[in-house]
Parts: sequence; structure tokens; C-alpha cells
Amino acid sequence: MPFVKAYTNDEMLEKDINTLKESDINSKEIFVLSHDDDRTARIVSNTDISGIDYNKENIGSFEKQGDELREKLLELGIADAEAHEFEEDMDEGKVFLIVKDERAVTVLK
Repeated sequence: MPFVKAYTNDEMLEKDINTLKESDINSKEIFVLSHDDDRTARIVSNTDISGIDYNKENIGSFEKQGDELREKLLELGIADAEAHEFEEDMDEGKVFLIVKDERAVTVLK
């Protein structure tokens, strides 16, 4: 199960991403997901790390952005019930940090 943390403050999210980088967590294991593609792109740019912008990942065509975000969460290993809950949180402006490396739990405790 991936490590998942929701943020409303982008600076705190960026700080945590940098902490993960400093702890040798591979960038291919770090993902950022939100309803706002521009916000996600800014976070990715500000952290100077490549490969974490999961908003760009094309996994098919969906009528609603929420359906696409839920599918992306499922692809990252999030359970269906949690994916629905997280997508609702994104509706409220939260951005999610998802890390597939289990060390993230101890790094960001």
C-alpha cells in the first residue's frame, strides 16, 4: 500500500518532497495528484524533480475529471473506497502526495 498524504499548503508539500529526495527516495516512486493541473505542474517545477506529475499520465479517456483521477489513484495502488474519498478531497482543493516506497512512512512521520 502506498504512502498517501493530503495537503492544502503547497509549501509544506514541496518541503516534504524535498525531504523524500534527501532521503534517497527515487523520484519514480513519488507522485503528486490534484484537480488543478497548473498547481500540480508548479509543485513539480518548484521541487526540481522529474517524473512526479501524475496528472500528465494518460490512462484513457473519461467524461469527468473525477473519474480519471480515481482511475489514476487505483493505478497507483489505492483501494477503490479510498480513491473515491481522496477524489472528493481533491474537489475541496487538496493535493495528494503518493509515494510507492514504504520508507516514506518513516521519513515523513
